[in-house]
Amino acid sequence: MKCLLLALGLALVCGLQAATVPPAMEDLDIRQVAGMWHSVAMAASDISLLDSETAPLKVYVQELRPTPGDNLEIILENHACIEENIMAQKTEDPAVFTVDYQGERKISVLDTDYTHYMFFCMEVPAPGTENGMMCQYLGALTLVVPRCPLVPLTPSWRDRSWGNRAGHQRASSAA
Repeated sequence: MKCLLLALGLALVCGLQAATVPPAMEDLDIRQVAGMWHSVAMAASDISLLDSETAPLKVYVQELRPTPGDNLEIILENHACIEENIMAQKTEDPAVFTVDYQGERKISVLDTDYTHYMFFCMEVPAPGTENGMMCQYLGALTLVVPRCPLVPLTPSWRDRSWGNRAGHQRASSAA
C-alpha cells in the first residue's frame, strides 16, 4: 500500500507542469541514507527528458555515499550501462543538494524512511520552458535483476555454461 501511495504521489507531483519542487524533508539525516538503492520509478514534467533509452536524465541510482563533509556521492548507471559518480554538494537545507550533471542542478530529498524508500526530485531545464522537474522513487536494494549483463554473452561462454549444466542434469537424473 505504501508503494502504491508513493507511486501515486510521484505521478501527481511530477505530472504537474509547475516549475517549483515540493518542499524538501525538514530533518534529513544524510548519514542514514548511505547504502545500496535502486530506481523503482521515474517521472518528469516533460516526457522528452525520459522518453528514450538515450534520454539524458534516464539514469538508475545504485548507491548513495555520504562524505565526511556532509556532501553526497551518488553512484548511478546511465542508459549505456556505464557507472558514473556524481558529487552532490550540501546547501544550507540538509535535504537539498546541488550537482553539476549536464549543467548546474538542484536535488531535493522529499521523503525517506531511511531503510525502504526515498523520494527525490531534480530541477532541470525542459525543452521549451525555463524549468522542469525529474523525480525518482528509490527502493532499498533487495533481490534485483540487473539491467545490464554481468557476463558478456559470447558463444564460447554460452556453450560452456549450457554444456556444464546439461552434464550436471544428466548425472543427477541417472542417479
